[in-house]
Amino acid sequence: MFNRSKNLGTRQMPKPATSEISDNVLIQRICESDTEAFEALYKRYYPKLFQFIFRVTRHLDQIEEIINDVMYVVWRRASSFQPETKASTWIFGIAYKKSLKSLSERQPGEHLELDDAADLIPGVEDSGLQNLELEDWISVAFSKLSTDQRAVLELTYHQGLHYHEIAKIMDCPENTVKTRMFSARKKIKALFPEFLPESNTGYRGNTL
Repeated sequence: MFNRSKNLGTRQMPKPATSEISDNVLIQRICESDTEAFEALYKRYYPKLFQFIFRVTRHLDQIEEIINDVMYVVWRRASSFQPETKASTWIFGIAYKKSLKSLSERQPGEHLELDDAADLIPGVEDSGLQNLELEDWISVAFSKLSTDQRAVLELTYHQGLHYHEIAKIMDCPENTVKTRMFSARKKIKALFPEFLPESNTGYRGNTL
């Protein structure tokens, strides 16, 4: 028999595309074992994590493994995420710890410079590649900085995070982040004064 009640309800609105859903909502859906939401978050953060982990570790050979470790933690511990925290702060915090662990477990070796790796960084189009090439002097400078200093520079200028967010990621006081930034800028200026641009650095909001 024809069920008239099926026709009496209002037509359901189509679900928004995952690309339009906020990070926090995706994580909430991941708590419910939503694999589609996890895939969307993975694709959204893969390029960001790739560049961040490369900047911190200076090694390409373990980036994929570290990214997978990071996102595995996101999948398993999504329920521990605090909604008042930015998703990027939480995810980069996991990535930072995983990167430090990776560095502690490997022997010192040669680091791949940015211009050699640019074509391997996902999501880098021609214009992005040009920006990376313009910043090649920063890649050289990064090799002279400590792991913590590289992380602060990357999170500040490339990921656009504030000092208080970086402090949460690195699990340290905000003043420590500021000190690391000051020391990194001072070292870069001492090593490469002729390469320091006065403007149009490509970084967000500041010059070195």
